[in-house]
Amino acid sequence: MSARVDQLRILRHLTFARVMNLLRLRCSYHWSKWTKKAKHKGMPFALSIEPTTACNLGCPECPSGLRSFSRPTGNLHPEKALQWMNELSPSLFYLNFYFQGEPFIHPHFMEIVKEAKKRKIYVATSSNGHFFSEKKAREIVESGLDRLIISIDGTTQETYEQYRIHGDLSKVIEGTKNIIQAKKALRSKTPHVIFQFLVVKPNEHQVPEVFQLAKELGVDEVRLKTAQVYDFENGNPLIPDNPEYTRYRKGADGKWRIRNKFGNHCWRMWSSSVLTWDGKVVPCCFDKDATHQMGDLAQMPFREIWNSPVYTNFRQAILSDRSQIEICRNCSEGSKVWTN
Repeated sequence: MSARVDQLRILRHLTFARVMNLLRLRCSYHWSKWTKKAKHKGMPFALSIEPTTACNLGCPECPSGLRSFSRPTGNLHPEKALQWMNELSPSLFYLNFYFQGEPFIHPHFMEIVKEAKKRKIYVATSSNGHFFSEKKAREIVESGLDRLIISIDGTTQETYEQYRIHGDLSKVIEGTKNIIQAKKALRSKTPHVIFQFLVVKPNEHQVPEVFQLAKELGVDEVRLKTAQVYDFENGNPLIPDNPEYTRYRKGADGKWRIRNKFGNHCWRMWSSSVLTWDGKVVPCCFDKDATHQMGDLAQMPFREIWNSPVYTNFRQAILSDRSQIEICRNCSEGSKVWTN
């Protein structure tokens, strides 16, 4: 029930203009999918903006954790965020302040969230949950943040730290308690708190336990997510034994492959986009190192980039042969996410 309430909250951010824009996006997407010719109408209804590339953890499949970016690293400038939101807010009603890094490391993150809420946009973010002191928890609730995803990939420290390198599970649990308590103290229904459990081999035996932990703490929802691993063809120690919890399968030749059917289409290319902290526009969250840059907001407005030949050609490449695009070969589009 709590998840449905959250979904209804998203719909409350719709306006007539945003609904009409969404219809244009849907129609042009299905027309393109049917004709195999990239045709695009409308502006994105969803957007991811990267607050920072900095992170306090060292997760083994994460560029932030591995400090392995080839692109510049840094923090989002608040004035730039305002500029982008002002341009896109007429059509935009879902904004995820997350790409790489830990958002709550950004010194002005709460101020940016408040500005997004002034524009009547549903705002979500994802965190490793290490920065929720009592004071910060109250600031988070007061900011109007709609959804807070907390990554909790283990129910014991021993298991948790096998993936969340340098992480402290006790801090995550204490921080979660602070958020729940702040919501109660301020009589707020937001943020909708989600425990996201990335299922890997070291923690798959604790799946039932994370649901119980969430219930005890008063967390609104639990989501189990399959893990993306970069080197999977010959197997990987992070791939779970239970085939239901992995996006890969082992073939008769002993090689591992993506389980998903690999269709030449992608709704994300018509509906959403991703902005790096320094204003580079990339097609989706799988382009973690920004190797497929559609444009630079320092050089032209988003609308021009969104409708540019570069973006159109990328959408056409998706429709023609998605398997030829490197970031698409490990894509979870259509993969399972379990929720309570």
